[in-house]
Amino acid sequence: MRPLDDYSFIRGVCHGMRGDQATLERELGYAQRLQLNSTRIWLRYPEYWADPKGYIERVRNYIRTAHKLGISTMPILWNGNMIDVAILDEDYWPTGERYVTDVVNALKDEEGLIMWDVMNEPNHNDYWRKAPEGEKPARLERFWRFVRHFAAFTKEIDPDNAITVGHGTAWVVEPTVDVVDVISFHDYGKTRAQVEGAYALMRELSIKTGKPLINSELACLCRANPYDMALEICERHRVGWYLFNLIIDGYWSSVHGIVYPDGTIRDPAIVAAIYGFYRKRDLATAVRPSPNREGNATRAIALAEEALAERPSVFQYRRQATEDMLDAAEHIANLLEGCEMVPMVVPPTARIQAWRDHPEEERDIEAIREFTYELAQTLKRWCQIM
Repeated sequence: MRPLDDYSFIRGVCHGMRGDQATLERELGYAQRLQLNSTRIWLRYPEYWADPKGYIERVRNYIRTAHKLGISTMPILWNGNMIDVAILDEDYWPTGERYVTDVVNALKDEEGLIMWDVMNEPNHNDYWRKAPEGEKPARLERFWRFVRHFAAFTKEIDPDNAITVGHGTAWVVEPTVDVVDVISFHDYGKTRAQVEGAYALMRELSIKTGKPLINSELACLCRANPYDMALEICERHRVGWYLFNLIIDGYWSSVHGIVYPDGTIRDPAIVAAIYGFYRKRDLATAVRPSPNREGNATRAIALAEEALAERPSVFQYRRQATEDMLDAAEHIANLLEGCEMVPMVVPPTARIQAWRDHPEEERDIEAIREFTYELAQTLKRWCQIM
């Protein structure tokens, strides 16, 4: 795709060439259902060298499969994160040029190609970050020489499609801004002020250079950069985006991802934010939920008290049934979850389902009793029921 003046239409996600064709279609189908329109994928040159023709065919198949679903692709030629430092040596460049030439020539005419990312996060690696202070400038300069060379080389092979470099923050993009068509940065700011500062800096650079912007990575749970906040600010600045990442699986699964491989999700707020709906944070106009408005909280607590009541027999031991406790617990849990009055890291209804997946005789009755009691106490507290 020829370079555009505006990429604010991008609503993308980082992904990968995972599994077989059925897996690929299923996972890209999730992206389509989320109304995402682009993916950003990492290429791996060691895999290319192991089987050049087969690897290029895999990438081509990915691009075409995504395109059929209305999803474009931005391939990343090199990755700065886990880099083999040997490739930065100029002696390696002719070998790297053969790889780039084969890949770019094979794919540059694909309709689903939106742009090339020459390198992901050039200076986000231990080679630079853990270097002695006196060596850092020289090591960073090695990256800039490499990236600038391959940006120009890629553009020479493919003068039509846009190129970018996916920089790790807004504060490190300038060394390559003159050799790209699109300014690309990542932002994992920990506060709204930090995130706003990144967009202000990028907007100023975009106006200065006349080049469009994209945020090609955002949103991470362990970096205090939740999807709801990151997307709300990004959309307000009218910048195209790629969330990191689509599938909750593998190394990053505890802090990144939207959809599990089976199609379930971690947090509905993420999906809402993708569709442009964000959590209300104006306390002056927010309406607090009322779980007992129609008396259901009172009734649910009564059900729990009835289920937890002991019915001892002097002459015969009878195991107390857990199903009545779980019914009462589910009634309470639905009120608490629906009114957002409990943490959802492990939803109470998920614990209830886990117990119900076992037959009655295998359930931990004491754990269920304690769980039901604690849920009832939580609902009483929220509803201020004596």
